Amino acid sequence: MLYLIPTVLAPETAESVLSPQIKEVIKTTDYFFVENLRTARRFISELKLGKVIDNLTFFEVDKDTSIEQVRKYFKQIPQNQAIGVISEAGCPGVADPGAIAVKVAHQLGIKVVPLVGPSSILLALMASGFSGQSFVFHGYLPIDKIERAKKIKALENESKKQQTQIFMETPFRNDSFLQDILTTCQPETLLCIACNITAPDELIQTKTIAQWKTQKPELHKKPTMFLIG
Repeated sequence: MLYLIPTVLAPETAESVLSPQIKEVIKTTDYFFVENLRTARRFISELKLGKVIDNLTFFEVDKDTSIEQVRKYFKQIPQNQAIGVISEAGCPGVADPGAIAVKVAHQLGIKVVPLVGPSSILLALMASGFSGQSFVFHGYLPIDKIERAKKIKALENESKKQQTQIFMETPFRNDSFLQDILTTCQPETLLCIACNITAPDELIQTKTIAQWKTQKPELHKKPTMFLIG
């Protein structure tokens, strides 16, 4: 079986956000597809399951990993062994390169088992007050300021059709990104900012663009989801 193993969104929150099933699966798994080797090793170590990290086998799968390479990884795993997929944060396979391992698993006839865990996309949507019947996750928007402004305006227009628009930015660019949103959108447009989800300093608030302009939060280097509704 290929287990999709969620990880924490914020440090030191495993006990409060991860189900006991995740620990039980990791206890019996020695082979892992991971987005980031260092992050995955630290995550398993912090669970204190008695696993000897150096005895485990990790295959790094990032945005540049090909299907052919993933197939080679699968061939190195003995038959009837449990395999885990671990993202750098949150649920693997969702806005995550681990999806390619899942795709190959299906092609090889391997059963795929998703485990319950925190997803920043869904948690932000749940808490936004926006439509959960129709929504789109766009990932990262263009870096070029002109193209970014066009995209933000397009998303704002789509949100008027009762479709929630969800997107994000690299954390160290959050503040300038927020300023672009505030500059581009209409004053009455609703924006939800979901920052450091599940962390002690979690911020999830929905306000109009006009309101955010008068009380802009500090988002620098803090994982954040932005939603327009």
